[in-house]
Amino acid sequence: MVGCVVARGRKVLGEGFHGRFGGPHAEIVALRRCKGSARGATVYVTLEPCCHHGKTPPCTEALLAAGIARVVAPMADPHPQVRGRGFTALRKAGVQVDVGLLADQAVALTAPFTKLTREGRPWVILKWAQSMDGKIATRSGDSKWISDETCRGHAHRTRGRIDAIIAGVGTVLRDDPLLTCRTGRPRRIATRIVLDSRLRTPSTAQLVRTARQTPTWIFCSREASARRVHALEKTGCVVHRVGRPRYGLSLPRVLDVLGTHAMTNVLVEGGGAVLGSFFDQKLADECHVYIAPRLLGGRQAPGPLHGRGVERVAEGVRLPDDARLRRLGNGYFLGVRMGQR
Repeated sequence: MVGCVVARGRKVLGEGFHGRFGGPHAEIVALRRCKGSARGATVYVTLEPCCHHGKTPPCTEALLAAGIARVVAPMADPHPQVRGRGFTALRKAGVQVDVGLLADQAVALTAPFTKLTREGRPWVILKWAQSMDGKIATRSGDSKWISDETCRGHAHRTRGRIDAIIAGVGTVLRDDPLLTCRTGRPRRIATRIVLDSRLRTPSTAQLVRTARQTPTWIFCSREASARRVHALEKTGCVVHRVGRPRYGLSLPRVLDVLGTHAMTNVLVEGGGAVLGSFFDQKLADECHVYIAPRLLGGRQAPGPLHGRGVERVAEGVRLPDDARLRRLGNGYFLGVRMGQR
């Protein structure tokens, strides 16, 4: 999400981006790729250069050592150890610093990182595939496949760039999913998250049988069976106890746990009950909707957002004015940030 370009006038000397957590920052990558000296050049970067020792040394020191004359950035880094200190350090050393160019676009691009930094919770994306009449399965529960191969490939590529995939135990019992990226080369291996207050996830489930190859976490209530916890942990699953059976799992607490493990983006792929719970509790930041050109019908055929929902139309989530359906394969894709209620 953070990129950097080193330029002298209109000539690009080097460019790079932050490819992985703990890896070199965008500025370092761009400086290493410079053809010739970067002394006197201008650096254009998505986010304020860091000025502290974290997983990597301060980018401000690298920029000063390279003799950079000017830094252009759209916004300050919200990290508590930065927050303008990087700009200050550069200015004190005589570097010209310009802030604010394309600020709106940068804020949107870095929203997941900003949320994790400020709230300690990941960015939550609700994802589902539906028919034109808003059904995610038939009345018998059959849902394979509502979307076509192109849409499913697109969804798998999204899986390959996020930190966790969340599903409810109902989906596990009904579909026995694998919840992995099976298209292309994933940039990240997402942790599979199962919301299962009473630990009904069977030891024969694909998620459990592959837990030693792909991280699998199961969230249950504090009163869940110790025997079941032990049995699942023996398979390689990580079990977290949150919430109580009477009230169900605490989704905010689940997100807090994911945040403490530096998970920035999570994808909710559960059924209507799980999707509806995130929606009701205003925990969703974005939605990815795959719309197939078919009608399923049926009063008992499920829709994507169960739960209570809103009581009045005026209370519904307002999608952005620029929200547009995109043609994808034989269907359509709608990917938007959730508006305000």
